[in-house]
Amino acid sequence: MSILKLQNIMSNEVGKRAFLSRPPEPPANILINDPFQAIFIGNTKLFKVPFSWSFTNLTNPHIAVVGITGAGKSYFVKTFLIRASYIWNTNAVIIDWAAEYRAWVKQSDGIIVSLGKGDYLNIMDLSGMKPLDRVKQILSSFEILTDIASYPEQRRLTEEAIEQSYTNAGFVLAEPAPEDKEAPTLKDAISILEEQLQEGTYEYPAELENAIYRLRQFAREGEDFFARKSTVNLEKLANSGLVDLDLSGLPDERFRALAALFILQTLKERMRFEGWNESKGLKTLVVLDEAWKIAGDEKSDAVMIVREGRKYQFGLLVASQNPTDINEAIFSNVGTTFILRIRFEKFLDYIQGSINFSDFIRSEISKFGVGQAAVNMAFQTSLRFPEIFVLDRVRGEEPLYVYTLDITDILTQSELSAGIIQKDYQFEEEELKNKFIEYNVSTEAINSIFKVLNDQNRSSKILDFIRLLMSNGITTEDVVQFLKNLSIEDLLITRIMSSVGAVNG
Repeated sequence: MSILKLQNIMSNEVGKRAFLSRPPEPPANILINDPFQAIFIGNTKLFKVPFSWSFTNLTNPHIAVVGITGAGKSYFVKTFLIRASYIWNTNAVIIDWAAEYRAWVKQSDGIIVSLGKGDYLNIMDLSGMKPLDRVKQILSSFEILTDIASYPEQRRLTEEAIEQSYTNAGFVLAEPAPEDKEAPTLKDAISILEEQLQEGTYEYPAELENAIYRLRQFAREGEDFFARKSTVNLEKLANSGLVDLDLSGLPDERFRALAALFILQTLKERMRFEGWNESKGLKTLVVLDEAWKIAGDEKSDAVMIVREGRKYQFGLLVASQNPTDINEAIFSNVGTTFILRIRFEKFLDYIQGSINFSDFIRSEISKFGVGQAAVNMAFQTSLRFPEIFVLDRVRGEEPLYVYTLDITDILTQSELSAGIIQKDYQFEEEELKNKFIEYNVSTEAINSIFKVLNDQNRSSKILDFIRLLMSNGITTEDVVQFLKNLSIEDLLITRIMSSVGAVNG
């Protein structure tokens, strides 16, 4: 009896150990794919199995990538795009919010389109669509970007004016548009509303005035980036190799979001006509990086695309340092999620709730170094192995240069002894450079900062690093934001800035 009891106890304990009761990684035949039809990403952490990504057995080819500043997010995206080009001759269209990829695309002999700096998109272009369908898309964009949905009469007036613009230009609303006919612009719709106002026959002139005002926000002289004839052919760009659609020259988030929504809508509509053909691999990858306004809204095409899965001849890659900026429906429906280093508990809560991984995986993610990642794949059929596993490191085309910030110079002896506070933080070179560019740091200053870091074997004490940033013109506000992006706790940031202030004072 005692032996049987002991066996039962041991069996129960073994059963609790996920490592022993079920395989901790997918089998090798799932991870190792045809090198001519798959993208090599890296080796698994546990069994060192080479993992090559393929969408063949997945629910769709769409991807979400999350990770804090410096975790290696842009390094992963660049590696993925380069290898997709090698394997499938895949085109890549990067909807680039902050010009993060501009320099890389230029160095790679890609195409740069600078909206707000000489390039225009007419959001009423049809690309063969029915005018009625485009009107719905335009109104959907306005509903995401403004509060027009709360004013049904203004919405109706706007919708009718846009429809009338197409009719006046000779289009039949319910028929696909001829390719050679030039579309009207938002300025034409505004003129129609202004004529109604001048006639004075409409019962509620204030509603007309407000509808006009809403459209004028996107059509004022000097800011009519989407209300003039297009200088950009999106259909051609989708088949032009590596393309960076730089939105950083647009005035604010609303303009950038409107551009991104229109680009997604146009590419989606064109490619859905062609249908999905697995033998062609991925025709085009569309990258949305830090596009919080359109990746987070339930009504956006980013959410619609991942939900509708394989209807499209392109893959959508959504990337962000803040997972809560990405709608939960995207995490729940994309074929693959790559999770790099994340330390904020609320972000880990959000992702874990969306993907439903174990506390063990959560603990691993919080301890990741630069380039390490957890991979979650949604297979078409239910399989008897975990869909999430850990990669030792993303293996890119170029070396992954890692820089280390040592914060022990601001920790107390008791904190050091307790070992409960992280003693150093790491970041990846290119992501740090891009962050400095976003802060409008000059090229000379960036080179100066990296020369000092490289002379110190890519390592620095935190207080020395902050003084270095400030001596090269980086503001206190940007320094604080940078530290927050590294997931350094607020109390430690306050201590760091106080220490630097005391020294500089």
